[in-house]
Amino acid sequence: MQVSETVEITGHLMDSGLLSRVLDDIRGYGGEYTLDKFDLGYDKDDPSTVRMTVGADDEESLQRLLMRIQTKGANLVDPGTPEITEVSQDGVFPDGFYSTTNLPTSVRLDGHWVQVQQPEMDCGLLVEDGAVRTIPMSEVKAGMRIISSAQGVKVTPPIVASTEEGFGFMESDVSSEKPQRVLVQQVADGMREAKANGLKVLWVGGPGIVHTGAAPAMVALVEAGFVDILFAGNALATHDIESSLYGTSLGVDLARGRGVEHGHEHHIRAINTIRKSGSIAAAVEQGVLTSGVMHAMVKQGNKFVLVGSVRDDGPLPDVYTDVLEGQRAMRAELAEVGFCLMAATMLHSVATGNILPASVPLTCVDINPATVTKLADRGSTQARGIVTDVGLFVEHLARELSPSYAEAK
Repeated sequence: MQVSETVEITGHLMDSGLLSRVLDDIRGYGGEYTLDKFDLGYDKDDPSTVRMTVGADDEESLQRLLMRIQTKGANLVDPGTPEITEVSQDGVFPDGFYSTTNLPTSVRLDGHWVQVQQPEMDCGLLVEDGAVRTIPMSEVKAGMRIISSAQGVKVTPPIVASTEEGFGFMESDVSSEKPQRVLVQQVADGMREAKANGLKVLWVGGPGIVHTGAAPAMVALVEAGFVDILFAGNALATHDIESSLYGTSLGVDLARGRGVEHGHEHHIRAINTIRKSGSIAAAVEQGVLTSGVMHAMVKQGNKFVLVGSVRDDGPLPDVYTDVLEGQRAMRAELAEVGFCLMAATMLHSVATGNILPASVPLTCVDINPATVTKLADRGSTQARGIVTDVGLFVEHLARELSPSYAEAK
């Protein structure tokens, strides 16, 4: 190995498998390592510390390797100072730019550690007026100063506590066979804690909330103050509005569970009605839209961001059809989020997970296990998955958090 650096990592390295994953990354990137120091925790709750020398064939390979293992908390013992490169072309990062994670990150500037604002994965680090923030590739402009080294950067991963349990059933992070009442209570407690701390609850919702008949329960949660922000696509809002105007969702009568005559037209007629009014808020003000989730969000003065896709009908006038504009609108609502619940939407869940800091507790509820595991696989390590019918889950959550809804039921 021609070049090397010394790194250190602390945590429950053995029982969590963290050290093994770091060593796998080193070899996977063509590097070598030498263990210089290994302090094994004495008690089960004591963290362990490993110091190692990591080497590669050239400086560029070493920097990429250091960035990779830093995502797991392996930081440089001698952090040095960051290399900062000026952007030469709009929308293009400098070669060797530091690719971010969503973990708490700091940068050493002028001898002091500066906390990175709004950590987000797959971005660059912009140095501006003595501060550092993440910036997506699409936003970078010529002349901006971007960090292009692992030196001078420190990442703080969450320390996962070790457990005493040995062999056991239903202990995976994602299971459809866990007691649902306990899971609902845990989500409710997370929402209550966020609100008690003056933070907001973000929902990321799919049309399954409406299709399963859970819209009235979600309305109760909006009115109870537990849906401060809603991220969704054209579908959730469209079928919620269709339900309000026609009593159907995708042409299916929600009271009887079967299709109605001309029901296939209802969603497009619902969109047309809102477009005629000008917006969802205008339809509420004009008395055209009188019930449903979107009506409740408008009445409560809460924020919603609807971002569309190529398959959308219409779409509704409030929908962002430019995905970059939609991303910007979503990012703008994240500053005060203290809890996030994702329900019945794979694409919007992954999209939100990509821009959400790892410090925000996140629960994903879906009938499809692939949806709840995909978040963790794509870097949202804080994601907790619940495999269940979203309609039943939202119904139980409303009973837990909305006394008036519980009494009515």
